[in-house]
Amino acid sequence: MKFLIDNIWLILLALLSGGALAWPALTRSKFSLSVLQATQLLNKAKVTVLDVRNPEEFAAGHLRAAKNIPLAELDARLGELDKSQPVLVVCLSGARSAKGAAKLHRAGFADVHSLEGGFTDWQSQGLPTAK
Repeated sequence: MKFLIDNIWLILLALLSGGALAWPALTRSKFSLSVLQATQLLNKAKVTVLDVRNPEEFAAGHLRAAKNIPLAELDARLGELDKSQPVLVVCLSGARSAKGAAKLHRAGFADVHSLEGGFTDWQSQGLPTAK
């Protein structure tokens, strides 16, 4: 007991730093895929790539074969997507795609993923894009 009292600040510091290291893993969306994981998914299966950015952002550049349905229109346009295929949801940074993936999951899509870091990370790694 004396050891705990004498070293309380060191124990608190260890707990705090451990929590800071675990934070990214705890806050990551359950649908998220890294660029590497997304590339592997695209290479092994037929995947619907859904870009949830607005049309202007989409026109500036997007993943090849991506379908553009802005996040605000997603609920109304769910019928345009095939529930039997895996879906990779993409946006600029990953925030909107995580929301889109959650919407698709709630709508009954079983195999849904969100591109972590979004189109920005995809582009920064020099992967193929289209305009």
